[in-house]
Amino acid sequence: MSSTPLCLNQALRNLRNLDENRNAVLTLLSSRRLASTTAQHPSASNLVDDSYQTQNQYREPGVLLWRGFTLQEFANQCFSNKYDYGKGRQMPTHYGSKKHNYITVASTVAFISSFYRRGNFHHFMGSEHGMGDFHAALNFAAVLEAPVIFICRNNGWAISTPTSEQFRSDGIVVKGQAYGVRSIRVDGNDALALYSAVQTARQMAIKEERPILIETNVISKFPFHALTYRVGHHTTSDDSTKYRPANEIERWRLARDPVARFRKWIERNGWWNSIAESELRSSLRQQLLHAIQVAENVEKPPIEDIFSDVYDVPPSNLHEQEL
Repeated sequence: MSSTPLCLNQALRNLRNLDENRNAVLTLLSSRRLASTTAQHPSASNLVDDSYQTQNQYREPGVLLWRGFTLQEFANQCFSNKYDYGKGRQMPTHYGSKKHNYITVASTVAFISSFYRRGNFHHFMGSEHGMGDFHAALNFAAVLEAPVIFICRNNGWAISTPTSEQFRSDGIVVKGQAYGVRSIRVDGNDALALYSAVQTARQMAIKEERPILIETNVISKFPFHALTYRVGHHTTSDDSTKYRPANEIERWRLARDPVARFRKWIERNGWWNSIAESELRSSLRQQLLHAIQVAENVEKPPIEDIFSDVYDVPPSNLHEQEL
C-alpha cells in the first residue's frame, strides 16, 4: 500500500484538530475557520512537488502542511513574532512561504506568475466570481493558453450572503466554460474525488497547455454537481446561526464530514483503526498546544524591519524616516 492515504489522513486530521481545539487556539485560528473545506487543499496539493507555485486565499493551510510547513511556523505567523516570515505585517492566517512556493493571500504576483509556470494552482472562494479580477484572469488564461489550475472553493456562503443571492447561473463552472476554460465540478467534501479531479486537471494543463477550472460547489441540482459547505462560522466573531438554521449546519456536519468520510475509507481497507485515530488526535493536539506556547513567548520583530522588503532601492524620504 502507498503511504499517501495515511499521510493524507494525517494532514486532514491535523487541520481538523486546529478547528476542534478552537477555544484553546483562538489566537492561532484568529479570523478564519477551516470548517468542512478541509478535504480540498491537501488532496490537491499532494499531486505536485514543492517546485509548483500555489496562490492561495486563507483557507488553504493544508497545502503548507503537506509541503512540510510545521505547526510551529503556523503559530509564529499568527503571533507575529520574530520568526514570522511575514515579519508581523500580515493578518493572522495570511501565511506565506518562499521555501514552499506558497504565495501569500492578496499578492499581486499571483495571477501573473501562474501564466508562465506549468501546472500552477490558484485557490479562490466562490464569492470572488463577482469581482473583475476573476473574469479577467479566466479570460487571460484562456487566451494565453496558460497551464494553470483554478480551484474554486464554493462553500455556499460569502460571510452571511448565500449563493442564491450572489448569482443565478449554474454555479461557477459555467463561467469558466464561457471564457473557453475547460471546467469541472467535484465533491469538495470528498478527498478522493478531488484527488482524482486534480490529477486529471494537472495532466490536461501540462500536456495540452491550457487552463482548467475546478469548482467545489454546494448546490446539488444536477447529478455531478459538487457538494461542499462551510460548517463553521465565517470568523471567530461571526454567529452563523443568525442567518442559517442550526439543524442545517448539523446535518452537513454529520452526513458530509470530509475527514470522517476519508477515515471510513482507510478503515475499510484495513489501513486504520480507532486506536490509531485516538493516538493521532492526542499527539497532534499536544503538538499544537506546545507550538502556541512557544510562539507566544518569542519576542516581536525589531522595529527596524518596517523599513525593509518594500523597495529594491529605498527612496530618500524613507531613509529620513528611518534615521
